[in-house]
This record gives sequence, C-alpha cells and structure tokens, in this order.
Amino acid sequence: MTLDGVLTSVTVEGDGRTLLLLHGGPGLVDYMGLLDAETEGWRRVRYQQRGHPPSVISGPFTIEQHLADLISVLDGFVAERCVLVGHSWGGHLALQAALAIPDRIDGVVLIDPFGSAADGGAITMAETLAARLLPQNVHRAAEVGEEIAAGNYSDELGTEYLALQWPGYFAQPEQAPPLPDGMVLNLVCNGETMAAVFGELLSGFAERLAGCELPVELVVGQCSPIPFVVSEQTAGLLPSAHLTIVPDAGHLPWHERPGCVRDALARL
Repeated sequence: MTLDGVLTSVTVEGDGRTLLLLHGGPGLVDYMGLLDAETEGWRRVRYQQRGHPPSVISGPFTIEQHLADLISVLDGFVAERCVLVGHSWGGHLALQAALAIPDRIDGVVLIDPFGSAADGGAITMAETLAARLLPQNVHRAAEVGEEIAAGNYSDELGTEYLALQWPGYFAQPEQAPPLPDGMVLNLVCNGETMAAVFGELLSGFAERLAGCELPVELVVGQCSPIPFVVSEQTAGLLPSAHLTIVPDAGHLPWHERPGCVRDALARL
C-alpha cells in the first residue's frame, strides 16, 4: 500500500495492545524510540509529525492540522482503541485527541506536558532554561537567541539553540546526556504551532477538559523547567486523572527515574 504525507513516516514495533506515541517539540525530529524500554510489551506506533521528512515538511502548523495527521495515522495503522502517550507538546496534542475522538482511545499518558491555561508554563520554562545554561554556553546562547529574534529561522540555528539549552531539561544539567543523534528543530513549525497552542489556552481549553471522561495519567518531573504546578492544575480539571510527580527528575523523567512511564501505563 502506498501512503502519502505524514503516513510515510510511521513506525510500528512490538506486540500487544497499541500505544500511539506523540513526540514533543513541536518541530522536533521524532524521538519517542527513547521510550522503548518503558513501553516493552506494547505494540508501539509512532510517527514523525509534520515539519521534517519523511513526513510533510510544510504547514499549516495548526492544531487542526496536527490533529488531522494523528487521525490519519489511526486510520492507517490502528484498528482498535489505543492508548495515547504524549510528551511535552505531544501531551497537549493527546488531550486534543481525547476531546475530539474519545471513542478511539482507551486512556492517555501525559509526560511532563504543557499546562492547560494562561501560557501553559512557557514563560517560566524559558526563564528556567536560561538560568540553567552551562557557563560555557551562556554567551553563545545569547548570540543565537539574537539571531533568531532577528528572523533567522534556519533548522541549523534552531538545532544549535536546542543543543545549548538541552542540559537544562534535566534535574542536574551538568550530568545531562548528550542531545540524541539526528535531533533537529524546525523553528517555523515550532513557532507557528506554539502560537496555535497559546490561542487554544486563551480561548477556554481548560474549561473543555471537564468533558474528557477518559482515564489520564500525568507523569511529571519535579525538577522540570515546566513548573509541575501547571500539571497539578490540569489534573484538577480532568474528571479521571492521576498525577505522579517524579522526584529528582526533569522534563524527560524516565531518564532519571526509569520505570515511571511503565508504571503509569500499568495503572491504566
């Protein structure tokens, strides 16, 4: 079968009940294979979201389009109800799907997601990442930030900025692992998608969550640059949510505390 667009980027691995894994970013190369050890025993479906080949490179980078892409993956590769696992921005996308197509989903695991109101914790996240820059990266990060602000949205510059900030995503930046091989950040996709997310948050997204009747597990790093209080708020808005704050863990909590996502899946 020949599939076009985003469907050409789908990876299916393992056996068992189906997980659909949604990477963060937005605008990043898919990295959800990093969760293979946490999701052993499941049939894992993941895909490259639009913005990078082999998926669609161009926009629109809207919530509606990202959701349509997700549904296309379900139509092509998931015959039964599945569990969604979304990290960071992927958590917001997972909640959008839970509201739009609940009949196709058994439950949702949100790993250190954006918040569901105001700016979703984005301002605090940016301030925290700036404060956690390694000393040798501070000057270059300022230079790159100025170039981006001046309108240079190249993938090369976006990826360098991500690499400079990368240690700050972990509880102990000086002990952070290297940026995964092949990681690239599409700044245009990132900027336009995040603008769409902020628009959703300002137009009542939080109030809509009361209509989500699916079980939701939130797994949040206590030391993440996204303040865990925003996930506490999200958990309070969802009728059937369980929040786990993982001590001494950052934005990728399974790295510092292996098993935390596996445990969340077991609870579902």
